[in-house]
Amino acid sequence: MDINRRLVLRRALQAVAAGAVTALPAMARPRRSVAADGPSAVVLPPSAPALPVPAAPPIVLRSTWQSEGSVPQVQYDRAVRAVLVHHTDDSNSYAAEQVPDILRAIRRDHLEFRGWDDIGYNFLVDRFGRIWEGRLGGVDRPVVGAHTMGFNRDTVGIAAIGTYDRGTEVPQPVLDAIARLAAWKLGLHGVRADGRSELTSTNSGSRFPVGATHTFNAVSGHRDAFCTLCPGESLYTAIPGIIDRACRLQQEAAAGATGAAGV
Repeated sequence: MDINRRLVLRRALQAVAAGAVTALPAMARPRRSVAADGPSAVVLPPSAPALPVPAAPPIVLRSTWQSEGSVPQVQYDRAVRAVLVHHTDDSNSYAAEQVPDILRAIRRDHLEFRGWDDIGYNFLVDRFGRIWEGRLGGVDRPVVGAHTMGFNRDTVGIAAIGTYDRGTEVPQPVLDAIARLAAWKLGLHGVRADGRSELTSTNSGSRFPVGATHTFNAVSGHRDAFCTLCPGESLYTAIPGIIDRACRLQQEAAAGATGAAGV
């Protein structure tokens, strides 16, 4: 799927909304670094006791949709402290078989238009509820993404494929998938889905000057960290429900662990 002119114009306006943490891909021409983040966010002590981790949701691996091209140098954080929810500002009427083409188009845009070395989002969720691995590095590891200027560190960026502005209903499979993914990724690092995490801004282009700390909900929207309409009004107002669902999944995992320990 080629990126049409309307999509390019939209993403031109969004380009500053995601500060990239880039590394030069091996054996490839250098790419410019766009609003690179600096030191890692403040890392809070892990929750005590550690949370039982919900089962990992099914994830379509990167090799399914992108097996060619340069391999970026992956950067890792020490932990995932928050999930930041996005939408991709694409059409909502795509068919299931078109999703790999959409992912390749987004990645191509991030490489060729924004000059990054990989797709910015850590994960993407299609309207059918399928979760796709985005940025390389391992789905169970704290991979540094390029999705939210100033707050790419110690966060994971999950993007719903589509546009979810006011008046556009978010499909329930999308909400369920984001909740499952958030519960699992946060649980791996002892973070409650209904908790709060303190992060430090690494870029004054965000809502907060560089060096300033802010306490975010463990599941927040892109607009909480940057002046943008993303993830769209409908998806943003659905975040409390996502938190509730993710929290229930973590509680069910905890109850299951307690029951197993008592056997």
